[in-house]
Amino acid sequence: MTTLLLDAEALYDDLKKGVQKLLQTDTALVGIWSGGAWLAERLAADLGLADHGVISSSLHRDDFGTKGMSASADHTRLPFEVEGRHILLIDDVLYTGRTTRAVINELFDFGRPASVTLAVLVDRGGRQLPIEPVFSAARVTLAATQRLRLAKTESGAFTFDVTEGGSGAE
Repeated sequence: MTTLLLDAEALYDDLKKGVQKLLQTDTALVGIWSGGAWLAERLAADLGLADHGVISSSLHRDDFGTKGMSASADHTRLPFEVEGRHILLIDDVLYTGRTTRAVINELFDFGRPASVTLAVLVDRGGRQLPIEPVFSAARVTLAATQRLRLAKTESGAFTFDVTEGGSGAE
């Protein structure tokens, strides 16, 4: 495992500024489990937002047959009405777009939002689906075999890890 030369805390500050510009009066932040959930929780606190939730992609993944049920399947928590709400999805790393697609399917199980917008800390390209964030704090290029993961220290600070091997899918 290596540390990527990206300052996760500086990128978080950029994300916070970008998210602040996207907020409407009835916007609810929804963090994608797990890195996106950490970001949404901190953004909600830093921006003084009452509503934020967490959503898991596990139940709607298209690779469910090969990966099986993830332990994060029970992590969806949306403590507000989704119907008619502006939802701002927050994720740490966007790669193929498959997690985002699964999360949108999960979100619609709870109601029909007025809109769904995506903001990410890092966009690494490599899309397999037509999904683009409205805001990304950084864009990076990694080999398809590398995986970029947001980590959180005990003090709550964000860092990045790059691991080799596997599909590279986030």
